[in-house]
Amino acid sequence: MAQVDLNLLVALDALLEENSVTAAADRLHLSPPAMSRTLARIRRATGDDILVRAGRAMVPTPRALELREETRELVRRATAVLTPVRRLDLARLNRHFTVRGHDALLAALAAPLIARIGATAPNIHLSLLAESSADQPDLTRGQVDLEIGANEPGRPEISSEVVGSDRMVLVLRREHPLAKGRVDVDKLLRMAFVTVSRRGRLHDAVDDALAERGLRRRVIASLPTSTAALDVVSRSDAVAVVAERVCRPASTRLGLVTRRLPLELPPTQVVVTWHHRHDSDPAHAWLRDQVREVLGEATDGTAEGRPATGPGGPRESA
Repeated sequence: MAQVDLNLLVALDALLEENSVTAAADRLHLSPPAMSRTLARIRRATGDDILVRAGRAMVPTPRALELREETRELVRRATAVLTPVRRLDLARLNRHFTVRGHDALLAALAAPLIARIGATAPNIHLSLLAESSADQPDLTRGQVDLEIGANEPGRPEISSEVVGSDRMVLVLRREHPLAKGRVDVDKLLRMAFVTVSRRGRLHDAVDDALAERGLRRRVIASLPTSTAALDVVSRSDAVAVVAERVCRPASTRLGLVTRRLPLELPPTQVVVTWHHRHDSDPAHAWLRDQVREVLGEATDGTAEGRPATGPGGPRESA
């Protein structure tokens, strides 16, 4: 029986994720010439070019695309088989984790997570980072351990879990001329909105729902974070649409009130994502458990498969 070099599978997995000999070499701590030689061996073994030059970049062949998911799974399983099962000693665990996410979700997560870690794993250090204005493959590069947002990943090497959901509500200052009573569509169209968008977008799901009725609202500005948007709302007649439960502490501190929207908007998901290389890492899995439980309690999510307990969202004032 022909001998198979399993190291080629690891190299193939890196090449198919990075689409770059140099980046794959850096990930596996090899020199670019060594990775080029490995790619040549992979080409001989598979009978396919795997990666081909397209201008200044490299792109996978159709055969490589077919192999990507299978290769990923084989490497994951081999890693699990060859990794000894060990008991996690949280008291002695010394790790640095970087978590990046939406500002409202980080605000809901930070204090409870820091408290949990301090009580059970005092040698773990956290860096909490704001979302970038551009999508960056920092999970793949190992610069970020967890990302928290509303979107599920579209890349096969990124694992994810939906840990909760939240209802979108209208938020405005208590003294707003239109704050009294329920908000109907006519009243909504008389308001001036600010949107929350890290990319500066002035259009979101509210506009889609209004467009279905042939209507259009007035958007005067976009802000990069919910915190900034709520601050503007507290000091002007502008209004915003935000996630109800995760933004409740900030809204309460600023003396803002919430109203149900007269539109059918889907709830916003709370999604935790990480690179699949951490699937079997006990310390990383423990961190994911803590994040899941905290965010499950902060939203309408679940903690360990159980419905979140506690009161519902804030009631509307008359």
